[in-house]
Amino acid sequence: MALKQVSSNKCFEGFQKVFEHDSTELKCKMKFGIYLPPKAETAKCPVLYWLSGLTCTEQNFITKAGFQQAAAGHGLIVVAPDTSPRGCNIEGEDESWDFGTGAGFYVDATEEPWKTNYRMYSYIKDELPKLINANFPTDPERMSVFGHSMGGHGALILALKNPGKYKSVSAFAPICNPIQCQWGKKALGGYLGPDASKWEAYDATQLVKSYSGSRLDILIDQGKDDQFLSAGQLLPDNFIAACTEQKVPVVFRLQQASCFCSPWLGYDHSYFFIASFINDHIKHHAKYLNA
Repeated sequence: MALKQVSSNKCFEGFQKVFEHDSTELKCKMKFGIYLPPKAETAKCPVLYWLSGLTCTEQNFITKAGFQQAAAGHGLIVVAPDTSPRGCNIEGEDESWDFGTGAGFYVDATEEPWKTNYRMYSYIKDELPKLINANFPTDPERMSVFGHSMGGHGALILALKNPGKYKSVSAFAPICNPIQCQWGKKALGGYLGPDASKWEAYDATQLVKSYSGSRLDILIDQGKDDQFLSAGQLLPDNFIAACTEQKVPVVFRLQQASCFCSPWLGYDHSYFFIASFINDHIKHHAKYLNA
């Protein structure tokens, strides 16, 4: 499959690049960012996939998170795809910020008119890794996944639905129980139809209740003053309770202001929060990818 290079920038002795390709799963052109560490010039490297949140493109993570120095140091290739198909000429795809364009939710849609193009789950799980492995110096046996918000949801479900495929998983402020929140109900109902029982296949809290695969050490960072946490969109407590019951290891860190008496708000849902702890997540994945 042909790749078209869109941009290339030297960064910490490696390269931050963006490519475009024609996707067979999504039936449209897609872009992804890829960071190639200096080690990739002489050896095959493990791959860490980042999944972004609502409204994002491949640009948000590669320009705001500040992950490249840590990725260079640990010898990790980091891939950041777009969050949905684009320009599919589907009626209504650009009407909402939380559904359609920029909001693929990492599911394979089954409802018209979405089911032809909106197949982000299969794109991330199958098509994109095959493309990356065929065109870059990767070790296909060493792959991990992490993400933010909607992308945190995507990372968790991919790891839980495919035991052994990913060496590790982590998330920033993930949507943990989408069948119980408004974002999830809107997206899953629109893409998968009104039968809520079908939504459970893409809900991390439901999936972990029956997880019996290889050991997963899950790392989650959550900002205490995240506006979407207080609005009930993320529901991490439900996921933590399910993990505890199923004895699935999870480290959940509620990150707050450094001073208890500070008048300022603590960590929120933004990339400032992600950038504050991204090195911890890169180190978490490197422990498993470089083992």
